[in-house]
Amino acid sequence: MGFLEDFEASIESLPAMLQRNYTLMRDLDRSLQGVQQQNEQRCEQEIEDIRRGVASGSIPPDTSRIRFSDEALDEQKHSIRISDEKLALATQSYDLVDAHIQQLDQYMRKLEELRQERELAAGAGASGADGSTRSGRASESGRGGRKKTKFVAPAPPSMDLELPVDPNEPTYCICNQVSFGEMVACDNPDCKIEWFHFVCVGLKEHPKGKWYCPTCVGLPKRRKAK
Repeated sequence: MGFLEDFEASIESLPAMLQRNYTLMRDLDRSLQGVQQQNEQRCEQEIEDIRRGVASGSIPPDTSRIRFSDEALDEQKHSIRISDEKLALATQSYDLVDAHIQQLDQYMRKLEELRQERELAAGAGASGADGSTRSGRASESGRGGRKKTKFVAPAPPSMDLELPVDPNEPTYCICNQVSFGEMVACDNPDCKIEWFHFVCVGLKEHPKGKWYCPTCVGLPKRRKAK
């Protein structure tokens, strides 16, 4: 739990840090708007003065020699500096959130590893209690000698965090989910699904005699298992 405690302690300070950055960005934005508005008014006035000077002949109509005043240029440079500060704060905020997302991904991987270890331990315990219990399709030695039911580790309790599913883990049943709870095998040797969860096919106890899944029960003829 050390990693979880570290993550909780780290994420507690994140809202305050983000609020600080957003407050600074808002203040910078207000300052930037003021500087830009002042610069626009100054530039408009200087453009109008240049037009009047060119019209009266006091300013030569040589565009290469016409320029804004140093005050106007300084205001424009100041606007650029403020924009750079805002960009730096935005980048810092993004990096903070991204770092916590990476920590959360690491925590999720640890949870998945613990889940897999518990499932393996539970499966090993079930196999030790009944050596004939199947652990998956790959262990099938022949359809004729299949057990009527199998019991695997119960499904883990629901969590607020959605854990990633191992794509290599086999799926069964009409629900196309991994093994959990008690399962029953269809006695049709050609059944494409073969194993079903009790809850998905409406079973509460082990079926007596032959049992066929909802798909195979309606077939007109069933070949006997060899």
